Amino acid sequence: MSDTVVTPAAGPAPSAPPRASIVKIVFASVVGTAVEWYDFFLYGSAAALVFGTLFFPESEPLTATLLAFGTYALGFVARPLGGVVFGHYGDRVGRKKMLVVSLLMMGGATVAIGLLPTYATIGVAAPILLLVLRLLQGFAVGGEWGGAVLMVAEHGKDEHRGFWSSWPQAGVPFGNLLATAVLWLLALFQSDEAFVAWGWRIPFLLSAVMVLIGLWVRFSLEDSPVFAEAKAEMDATGGSHLPILEVVKRYPKEVLLAMGMRMAENISYYIFTIVVITYVTTYLDATKGVVLGALLGGAAMQSVLIPAIGALSDRVGRRPLYLVGAVGVGVWGFVFFGLVDSLSGPKILLAVLVGLFFHSLMYAPQAAFFSELFGTSVRYTGASVGYQLASIFAGALAPIIALQLLGSVETKNTTAVGIYLAAASLITVVSVLLAKETRATSLRHDRVIPGAHD
Repeated sequence: MSDTVVTPAAGPAPSAPPRASIVKIVFASVVGTAVEWYDFFLYGSAAALVFGTLFFPESEPLTATLLAFGTYALGFVARPLGGVVFGHYGDRVGRKKMLVVSLLMMGGATVAIGLLPTYATIGVAAPILLLVLRLLQGFAVGGEWGGAVLMVAEHGKDEHRGFWSSWPQAGVPFGNLLATAVLWLLALFQSDEAFVAWGWRIPFLLSAVMVLIGLWVRFSLEDSPVFAEAKAEMDATGGSHLPILEVVKRYPKEVLLAMGMRMAENISYYIFTIVVITYVTTYLDATKGVVLGALLGGAAMQSVLIPAIGALSDRVGRRPLYLVGAVGVGVWGFVFFGLVDSLSGPKILLAVLVGLFFHSLMYAPQAAFFSELFGTSVRYTGASVGYQLASIFAGALAPIIALQLLGSVETKNTTAVGIYLAAASLITVVSVLLAKETRATSLRHDRVIPGAHD
């Protein structure tokens, strides 16, 4: 069977929803995404600050931190599985239901971490339970991203997709902003001893309130007319529909390109926002407040900057912005740690802001870019798998590889981390050059002809 691109034949294309409707959809996606990524980033920050001490106390400090980051990395391993499972059902029964399930799963795991006894209380069971809950977090996040961005991408007009689709992306730094803000406030009003003893639990328990808000908003959503058309076409044929097999058969190039484009974006983000915390507190022996303030400013900047860059991608295309961002983080990796070494608040802020600016040039157009690579009947699965598979090799390993490259506190090697980031940038640049420009293309297309493979 040839990979013929087909357009659903269920009548003329539906008109774009009114502005009030698309704004409501965007708001719901942003709120839900911010809640889920608040939970996910909170774990990364806590791994850098306290989890090594609380759950791996028998190891020396740097090794304990590495073990904590190991549980952090395993959350990424669960993300592709979450992408496949949520994508499968999202492409069969709809985006909305899967977004509600993912939010419930993520929130429940995060609150449970906040209630988890430490090693001092229950011994080795503590890190085991921490690992299980981290895997649940990763599984839930694996299904979150694809559904959130597709709800917006499939509702908006083709010519404005970059702008509207970038808003769920802005929910990610907003979630990080919330997590960092809570940690920063605790650092201001608590001693380090109180934070380690019980204060670290507060941000995890606060997640329960945020999840309730996110659920209330998401229950008000409706699935997109683009998906409704495709589903009606598939139901009419009566053929079986296995999205992951169809992605592997008909979209292998697109999955590989999406993975390649994720490398510099994902690795740079975790170096600029997670590794830097450990670097300041462990390698430079400074308080966490000096870097948390800079990360707070960086997250605030990205929350505003990402939609602006998304709108720009509708005018100049996805590829040019992505290329500038990839080259930028590859170069900035060699400058970043030199500024942080100064322990000057303004210089650390500059290091974080410039790094996250280059990251935003990739992250803002990414949602529209990846959505446009796949057909409607497999879009949730295809976009999620490409996005989440890369996370195993990129974000999951970035903190571990970076700390290994840095080496000991006495002989830290920041140049090696710069080379690591430059190599990731090269992979992304090549992937973007091999991808076609997708700006303003219609999402009403599909290479999968329902029933043809039966």
